[in-house]
Amino acid sequence: SMIVEAEKRGEIKPGDVLIEATSGNTGIALAMIAALKGYRMKLLMPDNMSQERRAAMRAYGAELILVTKEQGLEGARDLALAMSERGEGKLLDQFNNPDNPYAHYTTTGPEIWRQTSGRITHFVSSMGTTGTITGVSRFLREQEKPVTIVGLQPEEGSSIPGIRRWPAEYMPGIFNASLVDEVLDIHQNDAENTLRELAVREGIFCGVSSGGA
Repeated sequence: SMIVEAEKRGEIKPGDVLIEATSGNTGIALAMIAALKGYRMKLLMPDNMSQERRAAMRAYGAELILVTKEQGLEGARDLALAMSERGEGKLLDQFNNPDNPYAHYTTTGPEIWRQTSGRITHFVSSMGTTGTITGVSRFLREQEKPVTIVGLQPEEGSSIPGIRRWPAEYMPGIFNASLVDEVLDIHQNDAENTLRELAVREGIFCGVSSGGA
């Protein structure tokens, strides 16, 4: 969505260099679409992200630029912005780009509504960029039935890939607190245990951020 919408606005064209900070899943998707559409993709991420995610991004031709785990995703975001300001490429900026939640407003939200036949009472979402919870919540709020929206963030000291406990100065600009009824803290061990339980009991092989939810 971020690439397609930027193309529609004339902000980018095939052959351009695209830049993004990521902890994994969005980076893989961007690398895939960039390869399909003829862009050069530079992805910045902490060096403690899994080798599997790195391999998937490189398989699509993306260039990976690693920051230390101490710098974290905040450091990756800072470096991505600096590279963009130096003219090294177009920053997609999933953390502040309204195209991120818009994709979930137009696709994920309606899909959840259809698959639950409108009977959904609660929506629980891990919060990373906050694009999913912001877009889905906006859609659900527009329906005639009240739905409780719950966001998840790691407890202090916990590290859960794909979920962030953002310092105030790094809170994504796309986040709208009025669209979330409650935010819960999740322990890393609980997320990992639920991940394994989902695989054994339901045959669902998901990431640890889904285990948190």
